[in-house]
Amino acid sequence: MPADVDELRESVAEAARKLGRRGLVLGTAGNVSARVGDVVAVTATGLVLADATIEDVTLVGMDGVVSAGAHEPTSELGLHLGIYEASDARAVVHTHSSAAVALSLVTDELPPVHYAQLALGGTVPVVPFAPFGTGELARSVVAAIASKSAVIMAHHGSVASGHDLASALSNTELLEWLCGIYLSAASVARPRALTDAQLAATLDEVVRRAYGTAAPVRRD
Repeated sequence: MPADVDELRESVAEAARKLGRRGLVLGTAGNVSARVGDVVAVTATGLVLADATIEDVTLVGMDGVVSAGAHEPTSELGLHLGIYEASDARAVVHTHSSAAVALSLVTDELPPVHYAQLALGGTVPVVPFAPFGTGELARSVVAAIASKSAVIMAHHGSVASGHDLASALSNTELLEWLCGIYLSAASVARPRALTDAQLAATLDEVVRRAYGTAAPVRRD
């Protein structure tokens, strides 16, 4: 077990509190996890995320066996472990955020409506409804997120992954913003999506300019 498990648990608790402060979760509706090696720190079932403390974060192995913590892990543990098994993600965030849920009621995918969506892998799929905590839901999410950083679950919410908790939180916020843009546009007319060619050209610029990274001022 990693020596910094308390730091890992506290980072998950802080991420949960941030979701509450930013209005992305309501009450107990959501869960957060982070992985180090074969240890996963995950929020407990029935937790009000905005009030999370280190004691509300449970440690489990990749086999799902609890190794530390006073509370049972979230009912969506299988979803989190499935994503870790199938990808190199090191953090997963699940919320019932309002724009993502609303979008899931009217479309089967979120098309690329803004170039920032490249960070999520382009089009974000909406997986069919399945009861929470079930293997059926976990399998559909894991399959859909394979080449993405986010997925929307019909009549339920969203899941975002990242290489750390900061990126998973960022992807969660980005997805909610994009869903809001789509819904606002759809209230007026059918939203126009970026084409594959436009996305490819944008990606070329991202690479060429090292977009999104800090760079020193050039003084020629």
